[in-house]
Amino acid sequence: MIDRYSRDEIKNIWSLQSKFNYYLNVELAVCEAYAKLGIFPSDEIRTLRDTATFDLKRIEDVEREVKHDVIAFLTSVNESVGDLAKYLHVGMTSSDVIDTAFSLQIQDSGKIIMNDLNAVISTLRKLAIKHKDTICIGRSHGVHAEVMTFGIKLCSWIDILKRQRINFANALEQIRVGQVSGPVGTYSNIPPEVEEITCENLGLKPVKISTQVIARDYHAYFMQSLALIASVIEQFATEIRHLQRTEVLEVEEGFGQAQKGSSAMPHKKNPVLSENLCGLARVVRANSFAALEDIPLWHERDISHSSTERIIFPDSLILVDFMLARFNNILENLVVHKDNMLKNTDRFGGIIFSQKVLLKLIEKGLTREEAYRIVQRNAIEAFEHEGDFKANLLEDSDVNSRLTKKEIEEIFDKRAFLQNIDVIYSRVLE
Repeated sequence: MIDRYSRDEIKNIWSLQSKFNYYLNVELAVCEAYAKLGIFPSDEIRTLRDTATFDLKRIEDVEREVKHDVIAFLTSVNESVGDLAKYLHVGMTSSDVIDTAFSLQIQDSGKIIMNDLNAVISTLRKLAIKHKDTICIGRSHGVHAEVMTFGIKLCSWIDILKRQRINFANALEQIRVGQVSGPVGTYSNIPPEVEEITCENLGLKPVKISTQVIARDYHAYFMQSLALIASVIEQFATEIRHLQRTEVLEVEEGFGQAQKGSSAMPHKKNPVLSENLCGLARVVRANSFAALEDIPLWHERDISHSSTERIIFPDSLILVDFMLARFNNILENLVVHKDNMLKNTDRFGGIIFSQKVLLKLIEKGLTREEAYRIVQRNAIEAFEHEGDFKANLLEDSDVNSRLTKKEIEEIFDKRAFLQNIDVIYSRVLE
């Protein structure tokens, strides 16, 4: 089974070559902003854009000596443009390049994640429609509760993911900010208008205030949105794992003809994809905690956040992209055992109809306490002895003296639980 995912695309966004491409785009956008304001000659800036380039090996060699990646990058670019180098990095500080480029990387990665979310929601929608009337048992505390449908369960997942899509979109929009404000963010050697034009041309908004860096609560909020996506995927994957247990067996992950579940036990078909997703969610959540630790920097700035972000942002974005694609693959190949779902609702002679029996006895004049005692007695006896709840009711004089056989039979109609599911579907899907 092959997952269809675009992690290589996100991986490329965060490659070293790509990072310096983003740096160069920021530097050139600043030069063009100066030209638009009439400070730099437009024709020379056009030439600068056409000729500016860099060499990774050269950057690495210079950085080994100067111990500063932006200076090494600028050295390589300057060597490619000759006298036009005088227009580069004027009035700027390193973080103007780094943080603005960082925002661009996040935006481009975020578009991929958004497409992934849309794909999963679309797949879930098709499944929810298909299984709108697929009766299954609802559970609370892991114990049988009352009848529902598998489609309703999927509607819950859709609602959760739609909410995370909104949350992610909000986080992505909040972090769509750039800065070109110079040391400690005071525009001491660069006009604020340069920042405004630069950000507009890059598809960003000027951050309202920077302190030589963009405040890291922006980034922490974005990472929290990724952690939420990962966590709800884990929620869904955990449900699939439970439903695939041998004694439940209501759904299964798709299992390829050549696939093997165990090196020792040939009968095994394990929910390994869902288990994988649960493990990866822990990594994304842990990374979000690291992003929170990046918020308190010293004074106007330090670079304690930098080493952390070089790991947690590409890793988390690649992982969430992978997780969404893998989960979509699971859904597309999910095996739904309708017969087992139906069989599980009938365990112990339908003890999950206990509330309906309770309400019917109350309707016939018993107090709630009296009715509860009678119903619980018959239900527990069936549960503890692999018995038949309905048969117990038919033989119980406290019950059959108040309810006819026909009334008891009518109580055990599964469709009665589903009379209002159209309301749920209209809220979630339409």
